[in-house]
Parts: sequence; structure tokens; C-alpha cells
Amino acid sequence: MSKTWDQLEQIQPNVMKMLKNSLLKNRVAHAYIFEGGKGTGKKDAAFLFAKSIFCLHLQEYKPCHTCINCRRIDSSNHPDVHYIEPDGLSIKKEQIQHLQSEFTKTGLESNRKLYIIEQADKMTVNAANSLLKFLEEPSSGTYAVLLTEHVHKLLNTIVSRCQIISFRSLTPDDLRDKLMEQGVSQAFASLLAQLTNDLEETMRLYKDEWFGLARKLVIQLNETLATRPQQSLLLIHEKWMQHFSEKGQMELGLNMLLMLYRDLLSIQLEQEDTVVFTDRFEFLKQQALQITQKKTIRDLEAILKAKNKLNSNMNLQLLMEQLVLDLQEG
Repeated sequence: MSKTWDQLEQIQPNVMKMLKNSLLKNRVAHAYIFEGGKGTGKKDAAFLFAKSIFCLHLQEYKPCHTCINCRRIDSSNHPDVHYIEPDGLSIKKEQIQHLQSEFTKTGLESNRKLYIIEQADKMTVNAANSLLKFLEEPSSGTYAVLLTEHVHKLLNTIVSRCQIISFRSLTPDDLRDKLMEQGVSQAFASLLAQLTNDLEETMRLYKDEWFGLARKLVIQLNETLATRPQQSLLLIHEKWMQHFSEKGQMELGLNMLLMLYRDLLSIQLEQEDTVVFTDRFEFLKQQALQITQKKTIRDLEAILKAKNKLNSNMNLQLLMEQLVLDLQEG
């Protein structure tokens, strides 16, 4: 479901204020670059902006989301709103030329046209040069929105012809607070906010049963290593490997394990307000008394080493067995 203006204002207040002012003052630029990290709302804002330009029942600057134009923009079939994304690894010259030929025709339903280019930094040199010609001679009522995570990879000549709007990444504290506002417990919100800064991704993980069980297994492994180390390998064989069977899943598991051991070090350094696994605080406090800081740092290094080995295509079971042996060492 597409985002509303109010929802995006919560995530990107400065951006939405700039777009609102340009709409209210009738000063919409012919070309924008929306730049910022993954999950910052660039694409949602681009389509919302398109709706504000084409909506039949605009409320000041906010689209109604229910008129035929809003609904067609949502379903990607508005004849005057064009969306381009990489064809394979790049955006090809032919895609930009097709766009140009579409735009030489009169607007089908109004005198306005808008195009959105996703991952604009992935244009080939020829595609970028074709777009540049397009930007150099903008026709009235034609609008462009280029989306990118890497604005420095765009041609300077393209950047100079666009208004740049920067989407800031949510800080972990911002994200944790927003998750808690949506009913996520503090323990889960703190962890999710450390794993990604994408609000949608955090909510997807939170609602996924797999993630809940993954977190439990990370806690269980730490507890087993602390209280019954001889059973740790059994836990890896019987439960861990079945649950973290893919490389991406294993990476997430190791990231959580790393955070748990970082919490242990934080408690030892008396930086208790930075603890992520807040619901494990008392157990970690006891654990912190029983091992040295030196041992905790060695454990963190062992987990980081295991994470690095993930990239070398090492057998996942061997990787975990080696990690457990490293963590068992005194």
C-alpha cells in the first residue's frame, strides 16, 4: 500500500516540507534528484509527489489517493507517469530513448508528464548522455525525479540541472522509538533498529515467525555456552543449522550474536544504557561478572572472524562448529 503524506512526514519531515512548499507556491522544479540510503522513503515520496501533480481532488498539496489518477499511479498504469528501473545491471540508452519518444507526444490526458528513474546511478554512459540532452531542453509541464543511493556516481552535468533533495537515514534511536510507537516491545525494537535502518524491513522482520525463533536461538546459544558449554555443539547440530540454513540467515544470526556479546562488553565497561538485548540484562550482568573483558573481546573477535568467513564460501556447519570451539575457550 502506498504511503500517505502524513506517514512520510514522520520519517522525512524536512523533505516533505520542501516538497509541500514547492507545490503550494507553484514552484515545482523540472528535475529532482532524491538521494539517500536504502529504506529512507525516496521511491514512496516520488510516487506521492506524482500523485500531488496529477490528483483530481487535491487537498491543498495532499493527494486524495482515491481518484482515478491516484489509483492509476498506484497501479503503474497512468499514461503520463513513466517509471524506469535497471534492465538487468544497468539502465540502457534504449530505455531513455523510449522515454524521450513517449514524451514528444502530447500528454494523453493533461499537458503534464512525469518520469521517475530508479537507481539513476546505474545508467550506462550512453543512457546518461541521452538523459542529459533531455534535461537540457525541458519542455513545460515535464517533470523528472531521479532516485539514487549514490549521487556521486551521477554525471556532474546531470546533477547541476536537478534540484537535490537529501533523504536522511533514520538513526537507531529514531527507528527504535518509531517501532515502539507501533507496538513493538523495547527488546525487539532495540535489536531491529541495530540490524537495519529501513522501517519497512524492520516491520517485516518483526512479523516474521522465523525472526522471533532466530532471536531465541541466539539467546539460547549464548546461555548454553555460559552454563553448559559441553552441550553447545549439540545445539548447533540439532537446532541452529536447521534454522540458519542459508547464508543470509546465518549472517543475520551472527549479527545478533555479535550484538549480544557487545552488550556483555558494554555492561563490563559500565555503559549499560547502550544494551540492545534489554530483556537479557540480568543474565548478561551475571555473565559479565564471571568472565574477563579480555575474554569478551576475544569472543567478539571470534564472531567477527566467522562473519568474514561467510564471504569465503566456507561450509556453514564447519564455520559454526569452529566458532563454538573458539567461544568455549577460556
